[in-house]
Amino acid sequence: MARNRSPKSRRIAGNDSVVVIGLGRFGRALALELVDEETEVLGIDENPEVVQMLARSLTHVVRADSTKEEVLRQLAVHEFDRAVVAIGTDLEASILTASLLISFGIRDVWAKAISEAHGRILSQLGVHHVVYPEHDMGQRVAHLVRGRMMDYIEFEDDFAMVKTTPPASVVGKRLGDSGVRTRHGVTVVAIKRPGQDFTYATADTVVEADDTIIAAGRTRATEHFSELQ
Repeated sequence: MARNRSPKSRRIAGNDSVVVIGLGRFGRALALELVDEETEVLGIDENPEVVQMLARSLTHVVRADSTKEEVLRQLAVHEFDRAVVAIGTDLEASILTASLLISFGIRDVWAKAISEAHGRILSQLGVHHVVYPEHDMGQRVAHLVRGRMMDYIEFEDDFAMVKTTPPASVVGKRLGDSGVRTRHGVTVVAIKRPGQDFTYATADTVVEADDTIIAAGRTRATEHFSELQ
């Protein structure tokens, strides 16, 4: 049977707890990852099958209508400091739920958006972090497909980090002598030898051909650097 006691009875709404509303693919993966990281999670979804499936996996999971203020208050959602609206295609439910969380004064609200218009409305409501999972993943995979990079993370303000193999122009040289920053506009911040863990790179680090490196810089610069042979 799915767990259906009020979180108030268990005092789940603490500093290391998150409420995740909407347990579709994105919300479910997020909630399970949080639990794996030893974060207490209250999961909320309207689908009884989803609630039943996750009953043994999350700290607490309930079937509820998140667009109803009285329902969220009964579940002590207003006591949480962090909340995620992971509702997918039901835009009305997403917007109403996010609006309620903001009205509760929850200090850190995240919400999934499925379009620019949806994200714009969420931002206008006061949602602190709007994410576009499908769009962001598509961009990331596109970068991986284009170059030799092994992994890629893009941040705000045209800044990115790339995991890649070193180009021939820096192999066998101290990073301080390689001119990688002046010639390519990136900084090598970490390096991994075969069979070892990543470690910070310094000006004295000598790069070898079979190393794996992490370079940071402007998006275009990191892309270009990863494509060098």
